[in-house]
Amino acid sequence: MATLTDIGTLIVETPEICGGRPRIAGTRISIAQIAVWYKEGLSVEEILDEIPYLTLAKVYAALSYYHANKAEIEVDLAVELTEYQRLEAEPKAGKL
Repeated sequence: MATLTDIGTLIVETPEICGGRPRIAGTRISIAQIAVWYKEGLSVEEILDEIPYLTLAKVYAALSYYHANKAEIEVDLAVELTEYQRLEAEPKAGKL
């Protein structure tokens, strides 16, 4: 008989890794990163091509977590985008 995996063990949050954001256990791949690729239209197989050491189960667990907690993940993504845009504009503002 095959060993069963408790899917609850595939996603973790640790304060000292990825800023405490949810991530795939044993990696620094955040749920938000998987969500970004998914929203860009990548299939699960294409996500696995990007990060071949992940498993199908881990990617599906990440997507399930994203869909179950979409509002919170979207807030994190919006905050990251705002910070990215601010940092990108900083050097340009100094050259005006």
